[in-house]
Amino acid sequence: MRGGAAPRDLGVVDTAQRDSPVHQTKRGVVELLTAGDAALITMVAAAGIDEKALREIFVKFLDERSKAAGAQALSVEQKDGLLINLRTRRKATARTDAFRSRRYHMRRPRGVAADRSAGTAPTRRAFIAGGIATGAMLSLPGSGRADDAPKRGGILEYAVDAEPPTYDCHASVTFAVLHPIAPHYSTLLQFDAANYPEVKGDLAESWTVSADKRTYVFKLHPNVLFHDGSPLTSADVKASYERIVRPPPGVVSARQVNYAAIETIETPDPLTVVFHLQWPEAAMLQNFASEWNSIYSAARLREDPQFPSKHVLGSGPFVFVEHIKGDHWAGKRFDHYFRAGRPYLDGFRADFVTGAKVIQGIEAGRIMAEFRFITPKERDELESKLGEGVKIYESPTLLSLLLVFNAKRPTFGDVRVRQALSLAIDRWGGAEALSQDTVLKFVGGLMRPGSNMATPEADLVKLPGFARDIAASRVEAKRLLQEAGAAGMTVRLTNRDLPQPWIPGGDYVAEAWRAIGLKVDHQKLDLKEWTKNIGAGDFDAAIDFEGDYFDDPTLQLAKWVSPDLSPVNFSGSSDRFLDALFTGQAVSTDLRKRLQIVREFERRALTEAYTVPILWYNRIVPTAAYVRGWDMTPSQYIGQDLADVWLDR
Repeated sequence: MRGGAAPRDLGVVDTAQRDSPVHQTKRGVVELLTAGDAALITMVAAAGIDEKALREIFVKFLDERSKAAGAQALSVEQKDGLLINLRTRRKATARTDAFRSRRYHMRRPRGVAADRSAGTAPTRRAFIAGGIATGAMLSLPGSGRADDAPKRGGILEYAVDAEPPTYDCHASVTFAVLHPIAPHYSTLLQFDAANYPEVKGDLAESWTVSADKRTYVFKLHPNVLFHDGSPLTSADVKASYERIVRPPPGVVSARQVNYAAIETIETPDPLTVVFHLQWPEAAMLQNFASEWNSIYSAARLREDPQFPSKHVLGSGPFVFVEHIKGDHWAGKRFDHYFRAGRPYLDGFRADFVTGAKVIQGIEAGRIMAEFRFITPKERDELESKLGEGVKIYESPTLLSLLLVFNAKRPTFGDVRVRQALSLAIDRWGGAEALSQDTVLKFVGGLMRPGSNMATPEADLVKLPGFARDIAASRVEAKRLLQEAGAAGMTVRLTNRDLPQPWIPGGDYVAEAWRAIGLKVDHQKLDLKEWTKNIGAGDFDAAIDFEGDYFDDPTLQLAKWVSPDLSPVNFSGSSDRFLDALFTGQAVSTDLRKRLQIVREFERRALTEAYTVPILWYNRIVPTAAYVRGWDMTPSQYIGQDLADVWLDR
């Protein structure tokens, strides 16, 4: 999904390709899978489709994931350092529940581990599941949508614990770019943070989608200006998306794979943009809402395709003022912003500070928010010292710690061994124990706990490794190991040397295996060595992670797709049944059918147990009590343009 180098262009299909037998085979597979439900997908995998055809269609879906293994190897470091970035101060963790609320109505989503006050309803805090838990309804504090009229004025000062390595959002995968830079730009659509994962218009005033989900027509707001006074038109949208889909030489498009379905982009008039897709893409509308997809000036891109990496010229709510390296980033209100009355703030200042300085700044009243996350101990300190002067938001986030077994080694190629080692882990006990000091908090399957595709707890506990009766599970684990001739063996567990949450997560797994009579060599390596070992398959079992910017199976399930199609599958396991299911869900635009396929994928993946989740992360965000108009989501990447934020003082 992400790459450190510009991926090759698979987005254009010329006439010769379109008429070729290979392309006809691709279309035939897409049409067959699109028409089918889980039963048809099973039939396709079990009896019908040639592996070459499956591979070809995956090339279309996965683009650089299918071919650019080198680029994906870089993305491991990028995603680890930028999604988690625990090298600086992150000891982070979780307790659950969420933010103070004057009034709310919600229940804990099915499939989510209970709060540490298990069996009681949340009182001072309320649990938030990113707005997508079935039946969950809430009134969000600080949103400013209920009783209070927003106030204009003031400077929002907040912490960012890393500095942007580039100004180009298209090329980046780090929160350190979005948190200071997103306020300067507009996107075609954007996620509605208060109603995540719904999307709403940003530059797009309206849009239509064809019945076959292959044509998207966007009508733009009129009279939109860039910060230099030049008009923003459909030509700028086209130039920006062409740069994402088919980047010119030397330009990195980190999410090119997500837009491989885009065949052509038309601009019939200055306020209309038309995207034609080669196949229906289930997550396409959400992809158009990505906060990474800043709309740049076509004129500036013609002059210099690298212009956005060195300069900031957007049409967003705030004009760039300055970047003082090592200190801060600043913006001021754009008086000609196209959304009437926005922004409310006079400006913002993002301070590049980490660790204790963040907490000290919040306690002193200078820093008003840390929009990524803080640790439980830091949260408790803020609540103790500031009381009602601080609001604490918490949510399951789009990150999970994984356990990967090396299927290329005979012992771990045996499903009995893999199942036994997964069965030995007390995930429910771990959620309670580890959440006191680490970011690990929630028990879940392959999709984020609380999301609309997460497996309910009643079904999850029936899957290998997720039962609540750990004593019975460990008895079964010992039996399987004995049967496989692996009782008492030594397992080399390869891990990162990050204090949070990798080492405590790995220690917890190692103790679980010792409890069933195994010996464990828990190796804690620096990033370079870990990347080298896991990429080369030099491990028995390894700690890994999964994470992305919104809840979607095509993003979340890539680690279980066969490695010739998805280089981020470090287990080395090939499973054409999972490949077919993955393809089926990716092209299915029927939510019910897609959910059936995802559940079938999850059942098989967790039963085969090549890669299994340990626990999911929690996100804790503090803001000053007077910061309003900001809404919590499971993602640290969305809702950061600050257009609706205001200060109630």
